[in-house]
Amino acid sequence: MKAKKKKKDKQKHKFLKNGSDLGHYHFIYVKIYLGDIVRISVNNVELNYEIFGKGKPLILLHGNQEDYHIFDELIESLKDDFMIYAIDSRNHGKSSHDMILSYDDMSEDIYHFITKLNINKPHLLGFSDGGIVGIKLSILAPNIIDKLILCGTNYNPKGLFKSVRKELLEEYKTDSSPYIKLMIKEPKIKDKYLRNILNEILIIVGKNDCISDKHTQKLHQMLTNSQLIILDNHNHDSYIVHQDILKPHILEFLKK
Repeated sequence: MKAKKKKKDKQKHKFLKNGSDLGHYHFIYVKIYLGDIVRISVNNVELNYEIFGKGKPLILLHGNQEDYHIFDELIESLKDDFMIYAIDSRNHGKSSHDMILSYDDMSEDIYHFITKLNINKPHLLGFSDGGIVGIKLSILAPNIIDKLILCGTNYNPKGLFKSVRKELLEEYKTDSSPYIKLMIKEPKIKDKYLRNILNEILIIVGKNDCISDKHTQKLHQMLTNSQLIILDNHNHDSYIVHQDILKPHILEFLKK
């Protein structure tokens, strides 16, 4: 579900790329407003992103047909504890559109984002599609991120309830949306790759999520270094989109 954007006019601080000295990066400290466009060219795509706060780096990745503004409230609550990199995925928000849309490409985007900006072992929190990208990234480059938080994340389309898959299929038949196709066809991550992920992982889902509990429990079992939190009275996105209620769980997991 696409979340509504919230506008803010509070000043933030950000490091911006200055010049193109043969691939070397010079950073300057400037004041900007939330919503200003900052882009970086990686993997043949322009990614829009913003940096908030100070501390150990934490990357936030949104879900399908959303942008990083779904995290505005969470960012505000965490910016004193982490340097947050909030990113619009390809074909989302203010990043490049009309690009190939696959979780493999999206995970490669984030890999190149981290390496190009020389971000040292960031934590990563991904919601829905963003969590899938986090899993794919951990498989692609096992040592590039530190801890991983997966919110409302499936590793196979069959993890969605049958009624949800049927609804998505009917929607795709109507408009042939590449975003819906992505959720119907992907991801298809093999068990053996999940078992090989060694990162510390926190899995968070709503009790009333569109992902089956059986699927989530199996994901938890295969990710051998994982913890699982099931939030009562919450659905797929009610605890994350324009919410900050995850702050204590995030701090407890990332700060220990």
